[in-house]
Amino acid sequence: MIAVITICSASRLDHVRRQQRLLTSEPVRRIVVWLDADAPPSVPEFAGAEMLHVRPGEQGMRLAAGRDRGAEAALEAGATLLVLLDADCLPGPDLLARYGAAAAAHPGALLCGPVTYLPEGVLPEDAGDLPALTAPHAARPAPPDGENVPGEHRLFWSLSFAVTAEAWRTVGGFDESYEGYGGEDTDFAFTARAAGVPLVWVGGAHAYHQHHPTSTPPWQHLDDILRNGRLFADRWGTWPMQGWLDAFAAAGAIERTPGGWRRSPVVPDRSGPHG
Repeated sequence: MIAVITICSASRLDHVRRQQRLLTSEPVRRIVVWLDADAPPSVPEFAGAEMLHVRPGEQGMRLAAGRDRGAEAALEAGATLLVLLDADCLPGPDLLARYGAAAAAHPGALLCGPVTYLPEGVLPEDAGDLPALTAPHAARPAPPDGENVPGEHRLFWSLSFAVTAEAWRTVGGFDESYEGYGGEDTDFAFTARAAGVPLVWVGGAHAYHQHHPTSTPPWQHLDDILRNGRLFADRWGTWPMQGWLDAFAAAGAIERTPGGWRRSPVVPDRSGPHG
C-alpha cells in the first residue's frame, strides 16, 4: 500500500485542496497533518483522508514532527511506500507509478523526483494538464522518464520524496528538535547518508509547485533559519541554507562570528510576503 503524507496549514489551504482533489482518484491512503493551533477545517477535499493535528511548538510550526506523525500513521496502517508531498505541490500523473517502480529497484534508498515551479496564475485542475507544464527546477537533477540516477544528499528537497517503510525505519524519521522554518529536511538527508541510505533521483516522478507569494531571501524566517542553522551546524559541522545566509549577510542583516552566524547589531528593516 502507498500512503501520501502532506503537512499543511491555513496559509496553504487552497493549494492542498487542489492537491487532494487530484489524489482522490489514486489508489492510495491519504494522510493530511494540520500544523496550525486551531483544529483543521472541514472541507470536501479532506473527505476520505486521515486527518492528524500537530500543534505548533514554542518556536513555530513543527514541520518535522508533522511528517513524523504522518509516517507513523502510515506505517501503523501497513503502508509499504511513503510518499511525502508538500501542501503546495501537485502530483504529476506518473509520480506514484515512478516512485513505486523506483522503490522496487532501490528499496533502501531515499527517492526524489523533479519539481516544476508553476508561474503565478497557473492553477491546473486536471492531472492531464500537468505534463505540458513540465519544466524541472534547474538546481536539481531531472533524469529522463523511467531512469534513476544516484545523487548528493545535500541536494535533497522535502517538497516531494518517497521512502519504503524499511528505509524510513533505517533513517529514523525527522529530528523534532527543529521547529519553525528550515534545516529539518537537510538534517533528514544527512541522517540518511550517515545511516548508509543512498539518495536516488527518479526520472518521471514529477511534482508541480503551485505559486505563492514569498520573499527572497525569506526575511520572515530569518530567526528560524539562524536558530535551526545553528542546531544543524552543532550536529554536522557546517551550516545549511548557505545561499540564504549569504544573501542575508550581503544585506547587512547577519554577520559571521567565530561561533557561527548571528543577527547584526543593526538589522535592516525588511518585510516580505510569508512563504
